[in-house]
Amino acid sequence: MIKNVEKFFLTESITGVKTLKKLRLSFSKTHLAAAILLFSIEFCIARFVHDAIIRPYAGDLLVVILIYFTIKTFVDAPVSTTVFGALLFAYAVEISQYFHLVKHLGWQGSALAHIVLGSSFSLIDMLLYTIGAAIIIIAENMTARVRAFKYKI
Repeated sequence: MIKNVEKFFLTESITGVKTLKKLRLSFSKTHLAAAILLFSIEFCIARFVHDAIIRPYAGDLLVVILIYFTIKTFVDAPVSTTVFGALLFAYAVEISQYFHLVKHLGWQGSALAHIVLGSSFSLIDMLLYTIGAAIIIIAENMTARVRAFKYKI
């Protein structure tokens, strides 16, 4: 019985009803489309934008949202669990920059390693990841409320 507890997540609907939801693999075209759109925006920012606001800040804000939609494309998990996982992953990558992981792995010559793992630690980046996570939670709550309102009518 204890083995299966790891596969369940406590969720709460907008009406306040708490239920256990099982983690399961799935495929969501909607989340895939959002992930592709966000990846395209991130790519365009990295490739074509060379300013002091959009490139350093918008990209960091959007990356957690991109990770979230990528996970939701393949895993049907509660919003809070998925947001927490995406945020934790982003924090881990940022902390790896603090410890110069790319250098320690001997990948300092790899452009891909610098793009994926980055090269400089910043607390501002972590704040932007957190803001991105908050945006997801707010947007998902608004979406759930709209859906609930539609079904009440």
